[in-house]
Amino acid sequence: MSRLLAALPATALVLFWSSGFVGARLGTAYAPADTLLAWRYLIAAAVLVVVARMAGIRRPNRTVGPRQTVLGMLCQAGYLGGVVAGIGLGVPAGTAALMAGVQPMVVAALAGPLLAERVDRRQWWALGGGFVGVTLVVGGDVGAGTAPPWAYALPVGGMLALSLGTLLGRRWQDGESVLESLTLQTVVAAVAFTAVAAGRSTLAPPASSGFWWSVLWVICLSSFGGYGAYLLVLRRSGATRVSTLLYLTPPTTMAWSWFMFGDVPGPLTVPGVALCAVGVWLVLRAPRRDRTGAAHLDRSALLRAPSG
Repeated sequence: MSRLLAALPATALVLFWSSGFVGARLGTAYAPADTLLAWRYLIAAAVLVVVARMAGIRRPNRTVGPRQTVLGMLCQAGYLGGVVAGIGLGVPAGTAALMAGVQPMVVAALAGPLLAERVDRRQWWALGGGFVGVTLVVGGDVGAGTAPPWAYALPVGGMLALSLGTLLGRRWQDGESVLESLTLQTVVAAVAFTAVAAGRSTLAPPASSGFWWSVLWVICLSSFGGYGAYLLVLRRSGATRVSTLLYLTPPTTMAWSWFMFGDVPGPLTVPGVALCAVGVWLVLRAPRRDRTGAAHLDRSALLRAPSG
């Protein structure tokens, strides 16, 4: 039972994180991406502020506030802004997913020197296998877009922003709750996306009920569920493991799309999903002594980190 309970946040992360791609497809059928993102974050921020107040959370201190501002700009505004803007300019969703799929390997490469999280040779092979699996799952979509060449830099920038935010989030966790972190980061992203939409004169929402259904979808499943589970798994399991779980989001997104839109998966989907699953399983089943040692070293690194 305890092992099942421990797996629930990871399962929630995969399901809810992948729901964001479905929500983006639903919402951008009625309005530009920046309109959808602005209203998603404005409403989510308002709800979270009220909930945080009811939970007794008050104004953040001088250390927590700046740190969560940086993390909000990287993990939410930077990541979503880069990926969604790139897709909006014509970058195929599969290509964007492949670019985002590099994130676990970027995090793993930097987690050792920055966080003292060990990644052994077996785990590197597993990470590589997981990336090949993602390539097979979304391979039919690669290179089919009409975006200008510079637009492909946007998903790459989003991936790098999430990678850096993941590493900093693990290093900087300083006792604030998941609710406090999620609230502050969502408020920061709301300000950023609202400013962009207002500057482009796209802030006014359409009157369509379909748009507001899409906003409700991404608020409940993606903002509260996806980012809430991401923060929880990051704190419990570390930067490498939370990033590795994101390998499972492209095949899960395809399952969402098949169920909701009737999109038929390609012939390479099944072997691709199998490779993703095996890669994630191999990374997450590190020997217990390695996990303990990594946690001990990571705590030491945190204690050595500068306080401000």
